[in-house]
Amino acid sequence: MSEHQHCNCGHDHPHEHLAEQYPNKYAEALRQSQVIIDDVAVARVTQEIIDKHAAENNTSEVQQFLLNCVDLTTLATDDSEQSVARFVQKVNDFDQNYPQYKNVAAICVYSNFAQVVRGALEVSDVDIAVCSACFPSSQAHLETKVAETALAVADGADEVDIVFNVGYYRDEAYEELSDEISEIKHVVGERPLKVILETGLLKTASAIRDASILSMYSGCDFIKTSTGKIYPGASLEAAYVMCQCIKEYYQQHGRMVGFKASGGIRTTEDAVNYYTIVKEVLGEQWLNNRYFRIGASSLANSLFQSFTAGDVKPF
Repeated sequence: MSEHQHCNCGHDHPHEHLAEQYPNKYAEALRQSQVIIDDVAVARVTQEIIDKHAAENNTSEVQQFLLNCVDLTTLATDDSEQSVARFVQKVNDFDQNYPQYKNVAAICVYSNFAQVVRGALEVSDVDIAVCSACFPSSQAHLETKVAETALAVADGADEVDIVFNVGYYRDEAYEELSDEISEIKHVVGERPLKVILETGLLKTASAIRDASILSMYSGCDFIKTSTGKIYPGASLEAAYVMCQCIKEYYQQHGRMVGFKASGGIRTTEDAVNYYTIVKEVLGEQWLNNRYFRIGASSLANSLFQSFTAGDVKPF
């Protein structure tokens, strides 16, 4: 939906009516945002950034940096304690076999496997990330989501990824949406909480902008593109909008929020393109794995093969 397209109530501007109907801080935050939400303009600017800067960033140094930003992910229906332990062993082996290179940033698994990863992981600088709170649909009682997350944290999770409640967003139930994120963040504590917007479901720059603002307003530490499960995965256009929102939020509140791209990112070229968006929109401050991640399963091997010019697949 472009900035001037009619919303369901018949108004020209999708959020100006909210400030009148629901005089609350959430609608006001959306109304005041200056982030570009015209889909055509977003696509044009995104392509210009890639055309101008992506090639210069496709270097061995950047590729090695990107490997250190990967959340190495297994989220399969047939994951088991044994398969997850074998998955973790590849990360252990990489540390032993290639000490000259930095390892991945984190291992990302379903919440019930946090304890398995904690028991098997021998590398101190790789975090344990879990997808929690009824991933990937986010459809459950809040008490269930909180309990699942608390159990994962007790089992050793260092980071938690949850899915933005798109149903609440569609109903404009912003207070309930924010309270849900805030309550889960309370359980997560000082650990990073990443909120997955499911941009392939939201689709428009306008909706992605809103989800980004509402998630950051609710206290999350990262906003993330996609689950990679049902809907289309990450897109450069979504990344551009999200990074613009992070920049605006930082300028207004002085708090840095991270960006994570996830869903269908498999090649070195893909990863370099997302790096390029982050670099050009957010700047050098965000170019470390505290604020930039890529969730992927096969990308790590692609990056390794790129900077070693070989065909070995350590992961």
